[in-house]
Amino acid sequence: MKKAKMTLVSEFKDAKIDERIYGSFIEHLGRAVYGGIFEPGHPCADEDGFRTDVIEEIKKLNVPIVRYPGGNFVSGYNWEDGVGPVELRPKKLELAWGVTEPNLFGTNEFAKWCKKADTQCMMAVNLGLRGPDEARNLVEYCNHGKGSYWSDLRRSHGYEAPHNIKTWCLGNEMDGPWQIGHKTAVEYGRTALEASKVMKWTDPSIETIMCGSSNMGMSTFGEWEATTLDIAYDSVDYVSLHIYFDNRPNDTASFLAKSMVMDDFIKTVVCICDYIKGKKHSKKQINLSFDEWNVWYHSNGAPVERWCTAPHQLEDIYNFEDALLIALLLMTLLKHADRVKIACIAQLVNVIAPIMTENGGKVWEQTIFYPFMHLSNYGRGYTLHAEVDSPKHDTKEFTDVPDIESLATLSEDGENLTVFAVNRSLDEDVMLDVSLLDFDGFRVIDAIEMSGYDVKAENGVTGCPVKPFPKEKPVIDGKTMSVPLKPLSWNVIKLRKAKPDMP
Repeated sequence: MKKAKMTLVSEFKDAKIDERIYGSFIEHLGRAVYGGIFEPGHPCADEDGFRTDVIEEIKKLNVPIVRYPGGNFVSGYNWEDGVGPVELRPKKLELAWGVTEPNLFGTNEFAKWCKKADTQCMMAVNLGLRGPDEARNLVEYCNHGKGSYWSDLRRSHGYEAPHNIKTWCLGNEMDGPWQIGHKTAVEYGRTALEASKVMKWTDPSIETIMCGSSNMGMSTFGEWEATTLDIAYDSVDYVSLHIYFDNRPNDTASFLAKSMVMDDFIKTVVCICDYIKGKKHSKKQINLSFDEWNVWYHSNGAPVERWCTAPHQLEDIYNFEDALLIALLLMTLLKHADRVKIACIAQLVNVIAPIMTENGGKVWEQTIFYPFMHLSNYGRGYTLHAEVDSPKHDTKEFTDVPDIESLATLSEDGENLTVFAVNRSLDEDVMLDVSLLDFDGFRVIDAIEMSGYDVKAENGVTGCPVKPFPKEKPVIDGKTMSVPLKPLSWNVIKLRKAKPDMP
């Protein structure tokens, strides 16, 4: 059996984890809203039309923040269309996705839904067809108490208390020619600067996120970040990153190595941010918001009837190898928790999502649901600096790919240690020896595994065969915990500092 080694010291903390790294995304796209989180008349719908069965699934994921309302949608969206009496709201042709938007669900409904789902709203403003004026009006509508036009309009709509939304996206993917209101870097940098200024003058407590490149394959990648940050550095707080992965051609080994691409992407953007910081002789640090990431390719190209409402659109059905990559990607984000403060798996329900629903029917969990749930629930506190020595392999696309990708987190009180690991090897077991140098008295309290499934195995509305199961608890011998990792496996080992009353 191959060997890998991981060395942990409690004092060697890499970063405090911002819980928003476990965020997600709801866009007015497909059935994410209508038939996803909102379906009046469903047997599980509450008095507001929110599906309580979906809310319970979301609570399992422990999602702290949700980006809304887009996405490409936001660049053509007039937020005023989605507030006020529902019967007076206009139906609009939605140009980003070629459907009709009924505007039955808008800003206030989403804010109310967030409270019921135990999450916070991350609001995006339209900097495509609109600009700073509409953006600052939306901040006033959402966050000002009373005594102004927009705050009193909110109160007249039945929302006396402000929503107090603290995190705001300055548009979406404005570098992309597909984007409504696409802009050059200079045009967007100026617009984002002025929008952020007046939004913060309206509410100084908010943070703003500038659009980075839509993906690192864009011809303007790097130059876009440098130009826009050079213009707006002093006013914004984060720069966004977006990336999606596919398995084309069908090559599992290369597919599972693609988290290395995300790692390079993050490092490159950090370098650009710090270059502008140095250029400006600034003490301010710009952090990252990786506010779109996922596997996305199963549903590409599926036709949709033009101008219909809430069609089955971009409903990827994920398999076991997708779940392994999701684990690898989220661990990569956590390894950069010193700079990645916000991240949003795109999306949350039905549209390239961990949660799926039937209209009028069931809700079910995709394969990718489980590693995200494990990391979100058990990966809080601090990331530990982990010296890892793993055997490596080459694939058709990558060289020197570690067989074992692993991460350890320590709770804020220092009482709970969790080790996460993926064995990328297609056919070889690996023994991971974890050196617990100063974790005296810690005991293994739980062990979880996902392994043994065909890489193309899926879950569905009729059953969810691909799911985690209990793993035999590894033994701690002295200061070493030996964890056997099966080929193509996701593993979670939870340890707790022993107390006198523990069995």
